[in-house]
Amino acid sequence: MGLLDRLRPRRKDDLVSDNTWLVVGLGNPGAQYAGNRHNVGQMVADELAARLGASFRTHKTPSRVAEGFLAPGGPKLVIAKPNGYMNTSGGPVSALLKYYALPVDRLVVVHDELDIPFDTVRLKQGGGHGGHNGLRDVSKATDAGAFTRVRVGIGRPPGRQDAADFVLKDFSGSERQALPNLVSDAADAVEAIVSVGIVAAQQRFHSPA
Repeated sequence: MGLLDRLRPRRKDDLVSDNTWLVVGLGNPGAQYAGNRHNVGQMVADELAARLGASFRTHKTPSRVAEGFLAPGGPKLVIAKPNGYMNTSGGPVSALLKYYALPVDRLVVVHDELDIPFDTVRLKQGGGHGGHNGLRDVSKATDAGAFTRVRVGIGRPPGRQDAADFVLKDFSGSERQALPNLVSDAADAVEAIVSVGIVAAQQRFHSPA
């Protein structure tokens, strides 16, 4: 950036861009998958959009998008649900980052996590995909694993049940009773990340109750 660029007054659009975050809820499209454990990321996306009073709409990228501000003058959230299946999440995420001219460190991915007990939320920046096909594709498409993850615990499958079958089943009856609180906690975690940063958010959500 040259001297003239540094001295030039910044446009309002530039300032908004500096405080914009892309939040992607991973899942599969279609009513038949809507209640699956694998779709809890999109449930969190729905909760965030409802809090902002925003509606999802079709977008130039292969996603549905809802936009809004957490508070007047606060961070702007671009909340997205890719149109494709979980294992093809990378393309839509990459397209969204390019469309909004956002770096990968402004990306928050919300997803189900087998290695965390149900009704638990954990936050992480960077790291591997842990066998999660959605994370694997996002990492590959963005050429970086430095995005922030909101990991929504769904627990391990009981007995000898295959993990792939387990994540594509709806939550159990007892789980559904606790699910609204879990989704709300995950939405709170996203808001904390964009408001106070990953470290402070981790201290809040990783501390013993």
